[in-house]
Amino acid sequence: MSVQFAESLPFFESVNINFDKAADLLNHPKGLIDQIRVCNSVYYMQFPVRIKGEIQVISAFRCEHSHHKLPCKGGIRYSDMVNQDEVMALAALMTYKCAVVNVPFGGGKGGIKINPKNYTVEELERITRRYTVELIHKNFIGPSVDVPAPDYGSGQREMAWIADTYRAFSGKEIDALACVTGKPIPQGGVHGRTAATGRGLYFGVREAVNDTELMKKLGMTTGLSGKRVIVQGFGNVGYHAAKFLSEGGATVIGIIEWDGAVHNPNGLDIAALDEHRKQTGSITNFAGGKTIEDGNSMLEWECDILAPCALESQIHKFNAPNLKCKILAEGANGPVTATAEDILLDKGILIIPDMYLNAGGVVVSYFEWLKNISHVRFGRMDKRFEERSASQLVSAVERLTGKSLTADERLMLVRGADEEDLVNSGLEDTMISSYHEIMGIWKSNPKINDMRVAAFVSAIDKIAVSYQQLGIFP
Repeated sequence: MSVQFAESLPFFESVNINFDKAADLLNHPKGLIDQIRVCNSVYYMQFPVRIKGEIQVISAFRCEHSHHKLPCKGGIRYSDMVNQDEVMALAALMTYKCAVVNVPFGGGKGGIKINPKNYTVEELERITRRYTVELIHKNFIGPSVDVPAPDYGSGQREMAWIADTYRAFSGKEIDALACVTGKPIPQGGVHGRTAATGRGLYFGVREAVNDTELMKKLGMTTGLSGKRVIVQGFGNVGYHAAKFLSEGGATVIGIIEWDGAVHNPNGLDIAALDEHRKQTGSITNFAGGKTIEDGNSMLEWECDILAPCALESQIHKFNAPNLKCKILAEGANGPVTATAEDILLDKGILIIPDMYLNAGGVVVSYFEWLKNISHVRFGRMDKRFEERSASQLVSAVERLTGKSLTADERLMLVRGADEEDLVNSGLEDTMISSYHEIMGIWKSNPKINDMRVAAFVSAIDKIAVSYQQLGIFP
């Protein structure tokens, strides 16, 4: 159930309610706060595309929330539910998300108002390329201007079409591939991007449950081991979040999808469930768990960690009073409405906010953008040097001790880092350092009552400094 049906509060207004809670704790000038809050540019477009022999007019959007850093950054959503309020809210969240994890981008978001299931691949390509042309004409795309990425309903394929279209129009621009991220590897993508958001969620949750002081406050033991997890959504984010949490020691007891849910109190086999979904097109009727027809009812089941990784506004004022989780890990953008948030906080539930927890995608998108503008693969210049140096050290130790390692042991010790190793290491470091930065703000200010406000304070302060450095505000 989306906010439009669950509550009357618009999504962008819900974001700004949380923003204002943090802004009220800061001493920045009102004009500066107002500038940070608003969307700088919103482009609503309608363009004709020939579909099945007839002209169809497609509605689409691109919003640039903040230009305090350039380029702007944010995905393109393909959904018949897309509207201006949604892209404005998601663009704002991208601004704050980038600031929280110290990625030097402004926030943006796009949307094409279609259900991609209703179109052939050729028709989707036609729509995507036409949308890209509209962005080019209005200067809403470019390596130094605005860099889209995948979102709900889009993926590597659509990003490849966008990159190819932009290159065709950009002439001799050497950095043209950096106009979009989330591309296939042969088209300038980066290893590790697909799993990045789910992996980042795992790193963030892991830091929280290893926080002794925080777990004591929640009445929980430290560590992921034995923690019961329910994940809403089994797309790219939900699948990887469930996979990494399970591998990290948690017990994923439930997965929720649009057509139902599966439950196993002893833990679901995530790899087997994914294979079942690929073969049947659904997670339901999985042999390794019980099918629950009313999937979203499982949001209210007892668990330690609930991870909504689908769409926004899934936790609202009608179901929030019934939640029985201890930690709500926001894998989606804006899955909890502002009204629901107050209810959850009163219940003592820890909300790990989206603007931190699902930032893995934009962190690795930043790495892809850096790769594209530097024109060199990560690890290319130092991998063999590292391996040679480590091999010489191992050989010296073997000679001095008179003992030899096995081939597998030697390989483990001398192997140099490749691109995916470096990307995952950078993501892990970012999520760890950002977590402790947020918690440091929370613990140092007695007026801050929850992690989201602390994250907003962190973001607003950094954005304010950027505007002041530009000389716009004193």
